[in-house]
Amino acid sequence: MTPTAELLFRASDATPMSIDAATVKPWRQAVDCLATAPKAWLATVRPDGRPHAMPVMLVLVEGVPCVASRPRSRKGLNLARNPSCVLTIAGEDLDLVVEAEAVRVGDEAGLGEVASAFKDKYGWEFALRDGRVHDDSLPGSPEYGFYRLTPTRAFGYGGDGLTATRWRFDGN
Repeated sequence: MTPTAELLFRASDATPMSIDAATVKPWRQAVDCLATAPKAWLATVRPDGRPHAMPVMLVLVEGVPCVASRPRSRKGLNLARNPSCVLTIAGEDLDLVVEAEAVRVGDEAGLGEVASAFKDKYGWEFALRDGRVHDDSLPGSPEYGFYRLTPTRAFGYGGDGLTATRWRFDGN
């Protein structure tokens, strides 16, 4: 997944942000921010159109951000109804906003990869049984869903407050 990187603003936008093409951030910097973030914020859409945002733990699997949520939680229900979401991270040298489409992971191999990534990054162990994900460390062994968040567009703002990059995926 290699998006088109470009300046977010132009001289005609009369903004204090840099319009120097040399300040465009590489997507690799955004991927590093996603990989190292201890948490992110996931915004979803409620059935009545109102936004819903919650902190989530985030892992990367094959360069794609993945999150875990209980399917019957507000964010799980929102993603089942409308997969459009926004992931935000405040990083040390890059603040990141990723517009994405969420897809629930359902194949055994994918579930195993995401579970392994959560164990490696956070020490959070999931049990996989009959194509379902459970957290056996919690009372009742609640079910979780893993969601792949495929970016459609992203924005990166430099720590200097003066640089901004937009990444477009497949013309978005």
